[in-house]
Amino acid sequence: MSFSSLEICAGAGGQARGLEQAGFDHLALVEIEPPACATLRLNRPKWNVVEGDVRKFSSKPYKGIDLLAGGVPCPPFSKAGKQLGSDDERDLFPEAMRLVDESRPRVVMLENVRGLLDAVFEDYRKKVERQMKALGYHTAWRLLNASDYGVPQLRPRVVFIGIQKDLADNFRWPTPLEHQAPTVGECLYDLMKVNGWRGATRWRDQADSIGPTLVGGSKKHGGPDLGPTRARQAWASLGVDGRGLADDAPIKDFVGMPRITTRMAARLQGFGDDWQFFGRKTATYRQIGNAFPPPVARAVGLQIVSALKAAATRKVRKSA
Repeated sequence: MSFSSLEICAGAGGQARGLEQAGFDHLALVEIEPPACATLRLNRPKWNVVEGDVRKFSSKPYKGIDLLAGGVPCPPFSKAGKQLGSDDERDLFPEAMRLVDESRPRVVMLENVRGLLDAVFEDYRKKVERQMKALGYHTAWRLLNASDYGVPQLRPRVVFIGIQKDLADNFRWPTPLEHQAPTVGECLYDLMKVNGWRGATRWRDQADSIGPTLVGGSKKHGGPDLGPTRARQAWASLGVDGRGLADDAPIKDFVGMPRITTRMAARLQGFGDDWQFFGRKTATYRQIGNAFPPPVARAVGLQIVSALKAAATRKVRKSA
């Protein structure tokens, strides 16, 4: 049984890939950045990728869809930004609410940064809740750590769920996996030693915990590095030079702290090695660093699917 979905602010497909794995069939994916759109088309040529501003997109043709999902821009709520909230021109929650009103999906799933749960945004969250309640949805916010779902970095993300009242009793948040996420060393060991680097085993043993949150940066700020000073220091404790990205794995006689490649960054973000990225290093890393880890999207998506299936079963029983 598959379910239909519409995704906004799709980026490089982290959320889309996870929801696909959970059983969703994407009818359209809206994204404004050309490199990210090219990435989506590169990996899924049959997907309907709508390249453009979500403010100019109408969801009316998708009325009654099972899921409307998206990762609306995080700078309005990020501590790395100015936390301007609704005063930030990049705040797209109002557009998401408009699209919900137009399409009346059975479930809404939006993800954002941890800062959205800060006290300063309490009124903002309550406004979103009131809008959704007026449209007939139950709402909930939950902070999920990517490492709880097998991703080798902490990466806390806020997930917002709006679910129609007849489905609400069947939805449960995903529970963390019983086994721990792999360490950075375990995750990247085979990629680090691909050129025969003699220090790969020693490096693996040093990189013995999950990593800090990858930071993709914005078009205005941030480049192909692993974040501000504190983040780079945390990476250094794992034996990773966070001042930039490498074009390739260390050579046989490399000495010092290696830099990760974009493929390594993608694996740290939970992308499979089969997922390709369009663009040069900076554009590729920005797509990776700003992505929602597919394993987390899959975990939430499976719970949404479970609620939809339960409702479908109940409907069949009533009609029998």
